[in-house]
Amino acid sequence: MQKARSVLFALAFLFALRALPGAATPGAASAAADVDHYLAGLSSWSADFKQTISDGHGKELRSAAGKFYLERPGKFRWDYSDPSEQLILADGKQIWFYDKDLAQANVRDMDSTLASTPAMLLSGTGSVSAEFDIKALPNDGGLRWFQLVPKHPNGDFQLVRIGFDKDGELSSMFLADKLDQITQLSFTHPIKNPKFAPDLFTFVPPAGVDVIGRNAK
Repeated sequence: MQKARSVLFALAFLFALRALPGAATPGAASAAADVDHYLAGLSSWSADFKQTISDGHGKELRSAAGKFYLERPGKFRWDYSDPSEQLILADGKQIWFYDKDLAQANVRDMDSTLASTPAMLLSGTGSVSAEFDIKALPNDGGLRWFQLVPKHPNGDFQLVRIGFDKDGELSSMFLADKLDQITQLSFTHPIKNPKFAPDLFTFVPPAGVDVIGRNAK
C-alpha cells in the first residue's frame, strides 16, 4: 500500500493548496499565497509522471511511471504502465485500486480511505495553513520550492515539498513519511484544464476480476 498512500498524499496537495490560508505568520501567508497564485484557475490537469520510493539512506526501493489525470472536485486517476499495469482512481465517492496482473480490485469509500491522510482536504474546503506550516525554500534545480509540515504529529508523514518550474507548472513533489521512506514524483508534459471524456473517472471491473471492498457492486 506504500504506492497508494504516497499518491493519496500527493493528491491532497494538488486539490487543497489552492485554498487560501487562514491565520498564519506573514512568511507562511506569503508562501501560501504564492502557491495559491500558481494553482489559481486550475480545474483539471494531466501529466506524465515518474515515481521513486527510497529508504532513509537513499537506496531506491521501487520505481514506477505512468499517466496522471485530475479533475476538481474529488476526481483523479493514476494509470501506472511501468513496471506493471495498475490503476488508482477516485470518482468523487469511492477510490479503486486495480492490479491487472493480480486480476484484483479493491474499492473503498473516499471518506474512510482518506480520513487519516492529508487528502482529507480533497474537498478544497479546508485551510492549508490551519493544517500545515508552510514556507518558501531556496530555488533549486531550476524550480521554485515550497515546504509543508503538518502541525499535528499523528499523521503518517513528516513533510511534503513541491516544486514549480519557471512557467508556474507543478514539476516535482517530495514526500517523507514516518518510516523515513522518501517518495519523489516528477511530472512532465503537463496540460492545464484539459477536457476529459465523461467516463475517464469511472471504473468498471473487467470480467473475472476479484473485487474486494464492502461497497463493491
